[in-house]
Amino acid sequence: MADIMIRKRKRLRTKDVKVYSDSVEEQLGIRTFTSDDAVDLAESSEFNVIYVNGEILAIVHEGRTFLTVRGLLKYKPQKKFVTVDMGAVPYVTNGADIMAPGIVDADTEIKANDMVWIRDIKNLVPLAIGISLVSGDELKKGGKGKVIRTMHNVGDKLWKSDEK
Repeated sequence: MADIMIRKRKRLRTKDVKVYSDSVEEQLGIRTFTSDDAVDLAESSEFNVIYVNGEILAIVHEGRTFLTVRGLLKYKPQKKFVTVDMGAVPYVTNGADIMAPGIVDADTEIKANDMVWIRDIKNLVPLAIGISLVSGDELKKGGKGKVIRTMHNVGDKLWKSDEK
């Protein structure tokens, strides 16, 4: 199927599930998985992943937990988003970093180095997640150059690992 290497998968204890879930809630403002779900943590080739009831719905990167694209589709957050025009969509879905001219809207609460999710202007569906290099206000202003470093997108190894 996919080339993502998963190793050392283990079931999380209730208090560990709460720590990861609270981290997502703090960033995105939504309640996600709970200790009632079967939650596993595993190492992958690029970052740690969190399985919720058998699906990879979150990642852990540099101590921060954030939803994958599938997790975003399931839980539908309304914070930490960056909206791109339709011309940017093919590049985003191929894993390109996000350039300032393609951005049409962004959450003003975003700070530099925050994890964010990228959506298209037409359907408002998640396309990718990444790390913002500038604040939300600067994202909205436009400008030049790379403003988000993409980590995971629709169609990449992580996305394909959960295809049924």
